[in-house]
Amino acid sequence: MEHVVVLVTAASVEEATRLADRLVEEKLAACVNVVKEVASTYWWQGRVERAGEALLLIKTRRDRVEALTQRVRDLHSYTVPEVVVLPILEGNPPYLQWIDSSVG
Repeated sequence: MEHVVVLVTAASVEEATRLADRLVEEKLAACVNVVKEVASTYWWQGRVERAGEALLLIKTRRDRVEALTQRVRDLHSYTVPEVVVLPILEGNPPYLQWIDSSVG
């Protein structure tokens, strides 16, 4: 079973928390950490933008990424939400088993 961490940014801690709750409740993620404040610099609509955002660190299985991505699109306030998937190459076996048992 392949495990991944998915990075998603949100406009506020409240939005990030709402997303985290929904993703876990809907068994698309086993766990979501919300980092309350990150400073983001990015290119948007022809210019450099800066914004304070919250960062979600989502732990799930690779086979749930498509459904998770669609749900983020459905619930997110951004026109183009960030969804970046990073493989988990190794980890504590009981933790990885817990991820498996926690997602649908």
